[in-house]
Amino acid sequence: MVSATQTLTSSPTTALTLANVLYEKKGAIAYVTVNRPTVLNALDTPTWMDLRTAFEDAQNDDTVRGVILTGAGNKAFIAGADISELAHTNAVDAERSSRFGQGVLDLIENLGKPVIAAVNGFALGGGCETAMACTIRIAVDTAKFGQPEVALGLIPGGGGTQRLPRLVGKGRALQLILSGEMISAQEAYRIGLVNEIVPAVDLITRAEAILRKIASNAPIAVRFALEAANKGVETSQSEGLLLEASYFGLCAATEDKKEGTSAFLEKRAPQFHGR
Repeated sequence: MVSATQTLTSSPTTALTLANVLYEKKGAIAYVTVNRPTVLNALDTPTWMDLRTAFEDAQNDDTVRGVILTGAGNKAFIAGADISELAHTNAVDAERSSRFGQGVLDLIENLGKPVIAAVNGFALGGGCETAMACTIRIAVDTAKFGQPEVALGLIPGGGGTQRLPRLVGKGRALQLILSGEMISAQEAYRIGLVNEIVPAVDLITRAEAILRKIASNAPIAVRFALEAANKGVETSQSEGLLLEASYFGLCAATEDKKEGTSAFLEKRAPQFHGR
C-alpha cells in the first residue's frame, strides 16, 4: 500500500461546483476557498450554506485526510458578515442565522479531520470566528484579526464569545470583544490566537506540509485525539482524563496500533490503513 505521505497531494483533482465557495480535492487534501473577493469574502447566508456543503463532503469522504480553508484574493480571509444582509435582519432571523452559522463552525471544529485556516488577510467578525473553529491557524504577516461587532450594535454571533476566551484567556478575549479593535498577525501569534506566521508565498505550502505530517500518523488516532481535546476542554480535568483513557483504550484495539508499534520495533515506516 502507498503511504499517506505519498498520496496526500498526488491523486487526481476533483471539484464540487458551488456559487460562493471554491471546493476541490487533490489527493487527500480538500481545499475550501471562500470566493467573494469583491466584498472581501464576507459571509452571507448562501455562503454559509456553501461552506456547510463543502465541509459535509469533506467529512463524508474517507479519502480526505485534512482540509485547508482560505479566502480568495490577497486582501481577506473572511472580513466578517455581509453587512448589507445583516442590516435588514430582524431579531428572530438574526438568532436563526446565528444558530446556523454556529452549526457550520461546530461542523468544522468537530470534523474528525484537521482543518487548517490559511489566513491570507482580514479575519474579522465571522472570519475570526471561522478561523477559531479550525484546528490550526497560520497567517501571513499582514493579516488582521478582530471581533468588531460591538461597533455595529451587536455581539459576536458565530461563537466568538465562547471560542476566543478558550483560546487566549478571558481577559484578552474581553478586551478584543468589548473594544472591537483589530490586532496584527504578530499580536495574534503572541496571545496564542495564531499558531504560525509565514510569508504569503508559503501560506498554502506550509498548510500542506502540516497536513502531510499529520497524515503520516494513524487516522483513527488523529480523530480520537481531536475528539478528546475538543470534548475534554468542555469538562473538568478529571472528566477529561477519563475521556482520554477511554479513547486510549479504543486506539489500543485497532489494527493501526498493532502496525504502529510493530513498525517502531522493526525500525521501519508504518503503513496505516485506518482500521
